[in-house]
Amino acid sequence: MEETIEDPPTSAVLLDHCHFSQVIFNSVEKFYVPGGDITCYYTLTQHFIPRRKDWIGIFRVGWKTTREYYTFMWVTLPVDLNSRPAKQQEVQFKAYYLPKDDEYYQFCYVDQDGVVRGASIPFQFRPENEEDILVVTTQGEVEEIEQHNKELCKENKQLKDSCVGLQKQNSDTQAELQRKQEELETLKSINKKLEQTMKEQKDCWETELLQLKEQNQKMSSENEKMGVRVDQLQAQLSTQEKEMEKLVQGVQDKTEQLEHLKKENGQLFLSLTEQREHQKELEWTVEEMKQKETTAAKKQQELTDQNFDLSKRLSENKIMYNVLQKEKERMEEENDLLKMENSTLLSYMGLNYDSLPYQTPTSNQGAARQNPGLVYGNPYSGIQESSAASLLSIKKCPTCKSDFPDDLFDHTLEQHMQTLSLNCPICDKAFPAKEKQIFEDHVFCHTL
Repeated sequence: MEETIEDPPTSAVLLDHCHFSQVIFNSVEKFYVPGGDITCYYTLTQHFIPRRKDWIGIFRVGWKTTREYYTFMWVTLPVDLNSRPAKQQEVQFKAYYLPKDDEYYQFCYVDQDGVVRGASIPFQFRPENEEDILVVTTQGEVEEIEQHNKELCKENKQLKDSCVGLQKQNSDTQAELQRKQEELETLKSINKKLEQTMKEQKDCWETELLQLKEQNQKMSSENEKMGVRVDQLQAQLSTQEKEMEKLVQGVQDKTEQLEHLKKENGQLFLSLTEQREHQKELEWTVEEMKQKETTAAKKQQELTDQNFDLSKRLSENKIMYNVLQKEKERMEEENDLLKMENSTLLSYMGLNYDSLPYQTPTSNQGAARQNPGLVYGNPYSGIQESSAASLLSIKKCPTCKSDFPDDLFDHTLEQHMQTLSLNCPICDKAFPAKEKQIFEDHVFCHTL
């Protein structure tokens, strides 16, 4: 057995699994003359589709698998596989590769999967004149040939039965193939629609992805800003916490101060209570009838008012004391001046002031009443009285416009102004007489 450049695809498929009716061999001779090229004619059925690796081989009759080929040739594919008619094809075998014996051979079409798709009738390679030669055989050879013919007939019958079954199987296969092709077309259409849908969905997803990326960038930027803002807020929070701690400490300090002030207030309240009790005792001696007129709550207010009255009276008494003290000092100064004048006059008169008896002034001695140290009176009294009448003038208070003599204006005006103002007996702060309520509140604040 000889082979060409490339071994064809074969398989170990048995004969009952082959489809011999899909390729039909035409014009097969009973014998071919050795030493010449031979041409194999075949026709492809409508339901068979040739492929690039299909081949036609020459097999010795009685072969079992496609590996038992003697020689082969690659088939030529038609130009148009889809619209081709059932056209006859051909392939040529060179004489060099053909068998040299006179055994029976046949053509077989094998596809690229190694499956036989068609087989020809048997033929031989022998000269043409062999029919004229008288063949002498023995009885045993004749019986052997007859037996071989019976086996061939039996095998031919089996091949025909197998061919019928293969044709039926082929028709079923073709129907199944047609159905599969229709399903394939349907699936292709569905696949095309799905691809279009997937393309549109992909475009939509890409658009959404771009939008999400933009949103992600915006969110990242906002997150950075929020991070900076959070840091600022945390710094502010830390500062506020420190300030809060300071405020809490300040509140604690204020609370302690408040407690201390409450204690002091309690002590002052006790002291004020004692003072009020003392004032109450004083008021009890002055006004016995007022003890039963007020209730316990009004008594407290009454004591406060009485305390204010006492403070006012004390202030007025203090003012009067100051005025009298100043008046006394002024009188003493005037007395000293008069003594000095008397001493001067007595020295002029040659008398001693200490040797003169003291005379009490009477109502008829006006000069002596003014200057008790003068024996004969003030020699300048007439002049002073006459001049005083001429020099006497009137001055007015700048607040109430009251008239005051000029000689009494200074100290009288001071006393008058003190009566028009209210002076705090504790801190000496002055208030106008018309602001009595403010003055009372001020004095009451000193008692707290």
